[in-house]
Amino acid sequence: MSNPVIIEEFRGESLENTHQGLICILNEEKEVIYERGDIDQYVFYRSAMKPLQAIPAFTTNMVEKYRLTPEEAALFTASQRGEAYHQAALESLLNKLQLKEDALVCNPSYPLNDAPKDNYIWDHKPRRRLLHNCSGKHLGFLGYIKEKGYDVSGYEQLNHPLQQEILEYVADLAEIEKNNIQTAIDGCGVPVHAVPLRNMAVSFLKFVRPDLIANKQTADAVRKVGDVMNAQPEIVASHDFICTALLEDENIIAKGGAQGVYCLALRKEKMSIALKVLSGSELVWPILVAALLKKIHYQNQDTIERLLKIRSMDIMNDNGKLVGQTKVYL
Repeated sequence: MSNPVIIEEFRGESLENTHQGLICILNEEKEVIYERGDIDQYVFYRSAMKPLQAIPAFTTNMVEKYRLTPEEAALFTASQRGEAYHQAALESLLNKLQLKEDALVCNPSYPLNDAPKDNYIWDHKPRRRLLHNCSGKHLGFLGYIKEKGYDVSGYEQLNHPLQQEILEYVADLAEIEKNNIQTAIDGCGVPVHAVPLRNMAVSFLKFVRPDLIANKQTADAVRKVGDVMNAQPEIVASHDFICTALLEDENIIAKGGAQGVYCLALRKEKMSIALKVLSGSELVWPILVAALLKKIHYQNQDTIERLLKIRSMDIMNDNGKLVGQTKVYL
């Protein structure tokens, strides 16, 4: 099956970029109400898996026990960008959980956003594991391991009890047999799973329909994950990023991952959307998600406008001059 073109970018009158993609939209009964491309194609969650990877931490009383703030708890789900508010919350979380930074297996990094990165380099500060984009997720892992009494050694290995539990949650929420899940290693060094895009949409539907989850402890944890993401949108990503723009809408749970995968679910409408831009581009997410929200006649225009402020259909040059257009095909 050839994958359809979902976005074209024109510079002047000439086609400059073409993006093929996969899109799946489900209703509350898990029925496909819209699709583009082969929605049974396997797709790695990448960082879109973070809400699922945070479930173990939220099955415990870690938040209450360590008196974690909403900002600190939201880091368990975050792809943080190293802003000052991220750094402060990460330092506090590390201290409250009484963890050692060198226990993290993610690579030492600079902040991802330009301004904090420039400041870090200007001040001759070294790269830190705590500044890795996925460090909040890893702190959640280590906190959970501490609570359960597991050995911290090898927590990045698939056979570690934590990773086996996460695999179970993915299988449960995505409604797929464990043996049919594909696994590889993510950029931060821990296992990342791939499922058919249709099943990925099913897993995100559970964040707005936790009543579909048979296990009460899991359902309660999923509710907490969604609530903390909506409570702290800038912690989950940062200002001027699509996840933040969507999570500012209390009706939406959303998380993106590397290489073009994006997932969201809508509470009131009880719908979920999973998509994969096959070029791997993340730049086109805002206009694509805005177009999908328009297609389903989403009522909150403020959310759509926030997305289009991040990336307009107009292509501008460095001088603010209109030089091209983006077209979305749905």
